[in-house]
Amino acid sequence: MAADCEKGKRITILSIDGGGIRGIIPGTILAFLESKLQELDGPDVRIADYFDVIAGTSTGGLITSMLTAPDKNNRPLYAAKDLSRFYIEHAPKIFPQRNHFLSSTMNLFGKVMGPKYDGKYLRSLIKGLLGDITLKETLTQVIIPAFDIKRLQPVIFTTADAKWDELKNPKLADVCISTSAAPTLLPSHEFQTKDSKGNIRKFDMVDGGVAANNPTLAAMTHVRKEMSIWKERSELMAIKPMETSKRMLILSLGTGAPKNDEKYSAAVSSKWGMIGWIYHSGGTPIVDIFTDASADMVDYHISSIFQSEHHQRNYLRIQDDTLSGDVSSVDTATEQNLLKLIEVGENLLKKPLSRVNLESGKFEPLDGQGTNEKALTEFAQMLSEERKLRLSP
Repeated sequence: MAADCEKGKRITILSIDGGGIRGIIPGTILAFLESKLQELDGPDVRIADYFDVIAGTSTGGLITSMLTAPDKNNRPLYAAKDLSRFYIEHAPKIFPQRNHFLSSTMNLFGKVMGPKYDGKYLRSLIKGLLGDITLKETLTQVIIPAFDIKRLQPVIFTTADAKWDELKNPKLADVCISTSAAPTLLPSHEFQTKDSKGNIRKFDMVDGGVAANNPTLAAMTHVRKEMSIWKERSELMAIKPMETSKRMLILSLGTGAPKNDEKYSAAVSSKWGMIGWIYHSGGTPIVDIFTDASADMVDYHISSIFQSEHHQRNYLRIQDDTLSGDVSSVDTATEQNLLKLIEVGENLLKKPLSRVNLESGKFEPLDGQGTNEKALTEFAQMLSEERKLRLSP
């Protein structure tokens, strides 16, 4: 990664949030971006050709794997335009819907007795899709957060670590199942790795969203670590602390949030016990809180860095915080709702470019900055120019 940076100007990073079926939203955004890149560089180019690092959590981790896992021709398994079709075909089987009365009863007991879904279809799907492909084989570097519930610590799966350490090179399928194991919705995932010396490492994993639902900061930290390692090995690079935003070109994609719903309040939550925090009116308050809070804090932190260093153009965050009703759900996988989510993504392209306000917690339009579609078109141009620099003699 560091060596490639010498040929061009900047390290390119794509980050995709967690959010269940709402992964259709960044999938729609990526389809638009890939179409713009193809207009510039030909119909055969793919997202993985332009990013040094692709990071994804939960559903974002699955998208990351689909875009970077090699097929038999050593090209990405999926084009971005195929992501929405994948969700429409498989999400209803991952999250099977029940009738309203039965669903309400099963939800209540499920929260107490076990996960809402058994996860069998998802596990079978991922294993069938990725087979024996391991983490080190991805076509570009990937970063996929998960959380080890036995050790109570995040585990950041990376291609770079997988290439250096056999015990950190699991099957990509195990990584995807781990990062998607959302508490209350899907069962935890246990697996192990073994190196050539017979050493074994065990993993007891749950959804990466409990640690980093927005994995952008994890990706930046990984890049900085790689830069430091490269600097120690070579004098070719001299990265100063305040050059972060100049050296990086980052696209961060959210999966939407229902901030306008204001469905929880202090007055109501003050009466909750353990069950209330886990399940309330069809939602999971504690899960919503830590995923949304961590995502916004990461965005605010990175925005502050890029603004203070006057390189705002190098960081593009696209998020819709106005979701409500079924489209705000992570598992209402009816065909009607999935099609509505595609519309959400398409409409998001037409909305003004926005930035989160930490005081209000809402995304506010940036005056005179145009639409997300315009910003992505400009971003595609920067990615294309960067790639051309690297491919030139």
